[in-house]
Parts: sequence; structure tokens; C-alpha cells
Amino acid sequence: MDGPSDHDLMARTGLGDERAFRMLVARHAGRALALARRRLRNDAAAEEVVQDAMLRVWVNAPRWRPEAAFRTWLYRVVVNLCLNARRRPTDLPLVQAGDPADPAPDAGAVLEARERDRKLSAAIVLTYQEGLGNAEAAAVLDISVSSLEALLVRAKRTLRATLEEFR
Repeated sequence: MDGPSDHDLMARTGLGDERAFRMLVARHAGRALALARRRLRNDAAAEEVVQDAMLRVWVNAPRWRPEAAFRTWLYRVVVNLCLNARRRPTDLPLVQAGDPADPAPDAGAVLEARERDRKLSAAIVLTYQEGLGNAEAAAVLDISVSSLEALLVRAKRTLRATLEEFR
């Protein structure tokens, strides 16, 4: 190895020496990138991991203790970052993400509800305000008598539940 040792470069990097840091990066980034590529099988993710690892070298240099070789420590950082990257969900292209489900009822359900409410209102008016019998009101609405009776039962049940809330 030509030049200062990794230990000396880390000591100088810990003091804020950018030149020493650049020497460490030049010396180890290529092998760290190869390691990350083997672990992740994704060039972009591997480059991101190595950038993050080198940032950690810069940030942690003042606290670094030479209990192990610098390369061993750096590779451990790279492997840990690779493990973290593999745990994170991958970002999908926007096209593959699909459309989120709309919680609102679809147009068909809205139209059906409006039609049911219109018939319900008409059934109430025809039966209770106009005094028509069930057969006559059903004929006016062009529905069966049983459908009319079901509408009226539903209306009474809803009215009863609404009035219970006010008690």
C-alpha cells in the first residue's frame, strides 16, 4: 500500500482533513461498491449504499477506534446498509403502483341510490299525503306493490331510528 496507512488517514479525517478522506474513498470505494453490488444486485442501490457508507466514515471518523482494520469496519458498515436496503420496500414505477381505490361509491351505486330515494319520497307522498292505496301508488311509480311496501317499511324504519337518536 502506497502512502499513509488507513489508520493514519482515519485519524486525519477525524480532524476534518478532506484530503485524507478523499484518499480513503479512492482506496476503498471501488471494493466497497463491488461488495454492495454482489449483495444487492442493483447498481443504483449499491452506489447509494456506498455513498451512505462513506458519509458515515466522514461523520464517525472523530470517534473511530482502530480495534479492527479500517477495511473490516467499512465492509461491516456496507453489509449492514445492504441488509437495511433489502428490508426496505422497493420503489415501484408510478405506472405499476396503480390507482388507489376510491372510497366513494361508484357512479352506478350513486344513481341507484338516487333512484331508490326518489321512489321512496314519491311513495311516501302518494301514500300518506295524497291518500292513494298501495296498488294505486305502485301503479303510478311503475313498481310492484311488494316493492312499494318494502320502500315504505324501509322509510318507517329509518324514521324510527332517526327519532330514537333525538330522545
